[in-house]
Amino acid sequence: MKIFETKTAPNPRRVRMFMAEKGLLDKAEFIEIDLQKGENLTPEFVARNPMKKVPVMELDDGTCIAETMAICRYFEESYPDTPSLLGDTPLEKAQLEQWLRWIELFFFMPTGMCFQHTTGYFKDRMNPIKEWGEECGKSVEKFMHFLDKQLEGKEYICCDRFTAADINAFTTVAFARVVGIRIQPEQTNLQAWYDRIKARPSAQA
Repeated sequence: MKIFETKTAPNPRRVRMFMAEKGLLDKAEFIEIDLQKGENLTPEFVARNPMKKVPVMELDDGTCIAETMAICRYFEESYPDTPSLLGDTPLEKAQLEQWLRWIELFFFMPTGMCFQHTTGYFKDRMNPIKEWGEECGKSVEKFMHFLDKQLEGKEYICCDRFTAADINAFTTVAFARVVGIRIQPEQTNLQAWYDRIKARPSAQA
């Protein structure tokens, strides 16, 4: 199978880290897409993902799967003998779904909007609204404060073990640095958690 990605982008990083934790990086060929040059806008890429986003996975039979968590779900279900990252019991799966939604809606999305609307990276294909980007940045800072409180006395975000929630939050914290948002000195729980995740081999995938 093939995975079309931009290695430095946060969504592909989430997939790589997920696959690394499960020992599956050798299951796919990774093909780099240059977003700034618009390689994701070509007819060939749009045929694989009409949303024009990375990553996209193409199976051996030509079937294409877009969206980060959809790709992760494919690997979770296809390789049940590898470490579970999306929950084992009904309770774990429900708790993870809750956290994945919170991280996606209130952390990752506003980080992405802050990047798109304040840096001008995609100004050739969108109308950036700086004020909106700045407002999204404030939402990111609020969520990091919330996450710091939630991590008090905990090693991981939920389920008392490493999961996809940790991957998604970790890659978002790392990405937020691009727009000047960093863990604050008083957010000691968040910093300790970040350091733990960063020390995992998968963080370098």
